[in-house]
Amino acid sequence: MNKMLIPILFAIGTALFWGCYGPTIGNAQAPRVNGAPLWSPFKPYVFIGIAYLVIAILGGLAMMGVKGDSFSFSGEHFATVKWGFLAGCLGAFGALCLTTAMMTSKGNALLVMPIVFGGAVSVTALVSVIRLGGHVQVSPVLWVGMALTVVGVVIVAMNTPHGHAPTKPATDATETAEPHAAVPVEGEETQAS
Repeated sequence: MNKMLIPILFAIGTALFWGCYGPTIGNAQAPRVNGAPLWSPFKPYVFIGIAYLVIAILGGLAMMGVKGDSFSFSGEHFATVKWGFLAGCLGAFGALCLTTAMMTSKGNALLVMPIVFGGAVSVTALVSVIRLGGHVQVSPVLWVGMALTVVGVVIVAMNTPHGHAPTKPATDATETAEPHAAVPVEGEETQAS
């Protein structure tokens, strides 16, 4: 049990960080000016990339030092370059898709995260089945679990509290009405005259 405690704690940490990712990136949604967003969904994504880069490189190098690893990436260590880069690309494309989904969801951002996590669990299982090919028998309970995951995603998404859409300030209505009020009607005198 002790051997599984550390991986479980780090998995819970991942769920906590990534679970907070969606609501946090939702804060970067652009306000609308004259109906158009002030910035694209990809402006905050640049800083997501910078954060990934800094944390991955510094964190990776620090943990390599802690584990007493060599800093060689050639020869028999080249597999780490190839597979690490591929995994990073998958993570970055996933973050790009997630950021785009969150920023274009038009108020339904909380729907995105259950789909991401429920879908990720199922994709991981399918990739494992494909990788093992015919060398392992797949339990029918796996397919039941995937179906329950879909049901769970729907239940969570439907019941996640969503805040009310922001209301327009009252000043918008008065500002648009004021220019029309200042125009004199034919036959009326203006206050200046």
